[in-house]
Amino acid sequence: MNELKKLISSIMFSTGASLVILAAFLLVTGSETSYVHAVLEIFAANIVINVGLFLRWKIEIRYIILEYLSDVIYIIAVLVVFGAVFDWYSVVPVWLLAVMAALIYTLATIISISKSRKDTDEINELLQKRKGKE
Repeated sequence: MNELKKLISSIMFSTGASLVILAAFLLVTGSETSYVHAVLEIFAANIVINVGLFLRWKIEIRYIILEYLSDVIYIIAVLVVFGAVFDWYSVVPVWLLAVMAALIYTLATIISISKSRKDTDEINELLQKRKGKE
């Protein structure tokens, strides 16, 4: 159940971040798009991305840099396919999709690492308190 909660949280985070970046780009360029369709398309892309990453994380890759690189390549590949299927390239250039993917992945990784460190510190603090009581 915890893994499902984490997966849903990841989908919502990446969808929200994607929409903010898209809105900023459209605002700067003055482009227009059908937001309802775009939101659903981005949501679907983020589901595919996060389910794929979830499955990839079940396989341990020996080198951490290869893990990160394979994740980013997968994300970009999904975005390129979705971009072609839903004609995103008429509004958003391919390079922006790649940059968006890398930024969101990096931000999510930083948040995940900092949360893990915080959780580890809290557990260690609780263990120290327990040790002091004994």
